[in-house]
Amino acid sequence: MSENKKGKVLIIGIALENDGHKRLTKGDNFILAGGSEETHGKMTEGMIKLNENLKKRGKQLEEVSKEEFTDLAHKSGLITDPTRN
Repeated sequence: MSENKKGKVLIIGIALENDGHKRLTKGDNFILAGGSEETHGKMTEGMIKLNENLKKRGKQLEEVSKEEFTDLAHKSGLITDPTRN
């Protein structure tokens, strides 16, 4: 009777280092908070690349498996070791 629907997935990134500035960036599938200018920039760049890679595959974040997400995160520079979850 009811369809199995998945909800929207959102990645929340928090960097704990602080240089006196408050940073918050929102985008498709993500919210990033904190960090130095460099760290926050790296997080933002990685999330933009992850979204680009999702688009190339024709998928939404909520449609990928854990393994596919790990692969995408690695290719986007969000993780350096694809075997770490």
